[in-house]
Amino acid sequence: MTFEIQAQSRAAQGTGASRRLRKAGQLPGIVYGGDKAPLVISLDHNSMYYQLQEEAFHTGVINLSIDGGKAEQVLLRAVQYHSFKQQVLHVDFQRIDASTKVEIKVPLHFKNGDTAVGVKLQGGTISHVLNEVMVRCSATKVPEFVEVDLGELSAAHGSVHLSDLKLPEGADLVALLRGNDLAVAILNGAKAVEA
Repeated sequence: MTFEIQAQSRAAQGTGASRRLRKAGQLPGIVYGGDKAPLVISLDHNSMYYQLQEEAFHTGVINLSIDGGKAEQVLLRAVQYHSFKQQVLHVDFQRIDASTKVEIKVPLHFKNGDTAVGVKLQGGTISHVLNEVMVRCSATKVPEFVEVDLGELSAAHGSVHLSDLKLPEGADLVALLRGNDLAVAILNGAKAVEA
């Protein structure tokens, strides 16, 4: 999924300048990476706040147009929130192209948990151990999410591990590359039914 964002370049930097921007309803940010120098920018706070509520925005390619110029492809790399107000304090974007490899957190979407044998017939409950995974892939092909099928969980097969997940071609799980086949979901308390 691709998103479109408008931004303005800014000359003033530092804590005081950022505070003045926020007071004016703007959000300070930075764009870095690629073969260009880092560029400090400002964005409309409210529109960015609502964009950040969308899960796909955190992994999708963003076409960022600065000062009405030609759009650059970027990925959202960091977001800083206020500790108790509903306010975004700062955003970081990384310039990307098809040759850029990135490591990025991708959310997990669980399915078939309520119809799994271990839940429906054996009285178990499912615990989600992980809610997101670190994926290494091309920056332009970051998956929006990784699907976890819990339909096979039973007393005999009580967990889903990283090695059980299906990723798009060209994407790898960082933990598996490092030799860690972590559990993603576990079935608790299921009792095998006597035949």
